[in-house]
Amino acid sequence: MERPAWAPQGIDISVPSVSRMYDFYLGGSHNFEVDREAARKAMEFLPGLPKIMQANRAFMRRAVKFAVASGVTQFLDIGSGIPTFGNVHEVAQAGDPRARVAYVDHDPVAVAHSQAVLEGNEGTVVATADLRRPGEILQHPDVRGLLDLDKPVALLLVAVLHFIEDTDDPYAAVAELREALAPGSLLVLTHASYEGIPRSPEDARGTVGVYRTIRNPLIMRSRAETSRFFEGYELVEPGLVAMPDWRPESPEARAQEDPYAFSGFAGVGRKA
Repeated sequence: MERPAWAPQGIDISVPSVSRMYDFYLGGSHNFEVDREAARKAMEFLPGLPKIMQANRAFMRRAVKFAVASGVTQFLDIGSGIPTFGNVHEVAQAGDPRARVAYVDHDPVAVAHSQAVLEGNEGTVVATADLRRPGEILQHPDVRGLLDLDKPVALLLVAVLHFIEDTDDPYAAVAELREALAPGSLLVLTHASYEGIPRSPEDARGTVGVYRTIRNPLIMRSRAETSRFFEGYELVEPGLVAMPDWRPESPEARAQEDPYAFSGFAGVGRKA
């Protein structure tokens, strides 16, 4: 397999990547055939996966606009993935040019491409770190150099926590991040779940099996389990809901959503 110029040396391009599969679902071009093959296998069970990812991105953009409108102009996006149209910094800086965004990912392809896209944007940084080790994120010199943690920050954990197994204690990681943030900070979160998927449980488990095969287990959590991530935060209206139901731009937009878009949960919480 020929290595494209944007793929960093030292990564195994014969192994599927969750971030590159996500890029494929969104119609991006920074993925390999091995990623597309894995994504197509997952779509054999849940053909609406691209619709879920699109709804996820749409929610993220609405939540960022909400944060800026609430006066929060610092963003810590963990598990940020490969840049696509309508990224956090584009939405935030359109609302307030002073907005600052720290992107964090452990995938070298996502980091390398983000650095190339963001070159020259002084209001952004890209850091290599893992959500399972929040201390590394909080102490990363690039993150600390851009964000003032004594002031409110919007912490984005969008489509990332469902890749953290219970044995890695994602609740403790989220709590450690929360404790480092100032009052008035926001938690913006989406999470996969069996709830809301317009297919049989057997089909959904088939997709979960594909991710397990590529050694990226997809952990489907219930509403109650997802709600636990918001401990220490007060959920803003309308609470923890399906992605299209979180402050849709219009009733018409919500009514036109694909049934797959209502899979899983989304919410925003504010730290008191």
